[in-house]
Amino acid sequence: MDLLRAVAIVAVVVGHWLAVHVTYGAEGMSGGSVLDLVPWTRPLTWLFQVMPIFFLVGGYANAASLASWRRRGGDAAGWTLHRTGRLVRPTTALLAVLTAGALSARAAGADPRLVGIAVWLAAIPLWFLIAYLAVVALTPLMYALHRRAGLAVPLALTALVGLGDLARLALGTPEAGQANFLLAWLAVHQLGFAWRDGLLPTRPAVALPLALLGLAALVLLTVFGPYPVSMVGIAGEEIQNTSPPTLALLALALAQTGIALLCHDPAARWLRRPRPWTVVVAVNSVIMTLFLWHMTAAVLGVLALYPTGLFPQPPAGSAEWVLLRLPWLAVLAVILAALVAVFGPVERRVPPGPAPQGGARGAALALAGVAAVLAGLLGIAVPGPGDHGPAGLATWALVAYFAGAAVLRYARGARRGERVPDQGAK
Repeated sequence: MDLLRAVAIVAVVVGHWLAVHVTYGAEGMSGGSVLDLVPWTRPLTWLFQVMPIFFLVGGYANAASLASWRRRGGDAAGWTLHRTGRLVRPTTALLAVLTAGALSARAAGADPRLVGIAVWLAAIPLWFLIAYLAVVALTPLMYALHRRAGLAVPLALTALVGLGDLARLALGTPEAGQANFLLAWLAVHQLGFAWRDGLLPTRPAVALPLALLGLAALVLLTVFGPYPVSMVGIAGEEIQNTSPPTLALLALALAQTGIALLCHDPAARWLRRPRPWTVVVAVNSVIMTLFLWHMTAAVLGVLALYPTGLFPQPPAGSAEWVLLRLPWLAVLAVILAALVAVFGPVERRVPPGPAPQGGARGAALALAGVAAVLAGLLGIAVPGPGDHGPAGLATWALVAYFAGAAVLRYARGARRGERVPDQGAK
């Protein structure tokens, strides 16, 4: 699981960095996605779109964590508070720095429009966090459902995603099928439950058919069906495979699940060596920091290389552009390494878990905190690039997020202060 997470985070970071296209001239700086400009890059998203891997691994890890927590006498609210801590802490650090940086830039006379765009780019990773936090909060309920119905749950969720797609295609409106933002990722998360509980064994007789079935469905739905080939959103496309997620993205998730199962045994043997295991552990210790700050590294790289004239600007997709991707990635990797050195300790600092039991009050605090954090993240991510407030982002959304993070921190502290029942006294 740790190796899958590490490989996936590298793919996400490299994919996002490769997709950035920037021009700088007399009229200032502008940019966009290479996927919008160079059609031959779109099939490459089948390799770089690895968000399903995060939810698959998350399902496996969350099921194992929840089962262990309950064996020690813990409740769902305590687990939710403990599990969300590592997600919220580094995210709070990112938003605090972005807010302070944007306010400082505007006070120094920077163009508010450019400040808003820069902050929006740096906050792009929060899209993933919205869905993942929601899935984590629903884990106790969905795992109980999994224990009752097994693989029928992801099958039912996939059918609901298909209905959402059908409504969107039939009505021709992007508003239809918005529930797929949650339903699709829940379906992949349930596959992680199934893997952990042995319903998806790593035998080739199971794994290979899953991979081939997913790949065949992906080809049918995109090459011959109504879905675009790109697994990342393309400007102007009526149907986007990620906004909201579609059956095509679930087909990719199924193929990736089969490949992950196939790789399990040889990867486990390889990880018995100290050196690769050490690297995997090191990456996982700062996995959220790498993910959250990699687009900030891209923004800083753009500001350092383009206005100063240090970096050429060949046409996107040209041979020269392709060759320049190597030094571009190298510069951003150095910047990201510096950011991880500064902010990685925030993620590595793991506080003690809350007391196992907290009753209705603890559950209410957990629910309120997660709801406020999710509302804030939605308010930050949905509006898109632009000047949405003094900090570039919607002020109400920042207030909601920080309030929710404060509630979760208070709830974790309150539960740690409660007396843990003495199990040995019975």
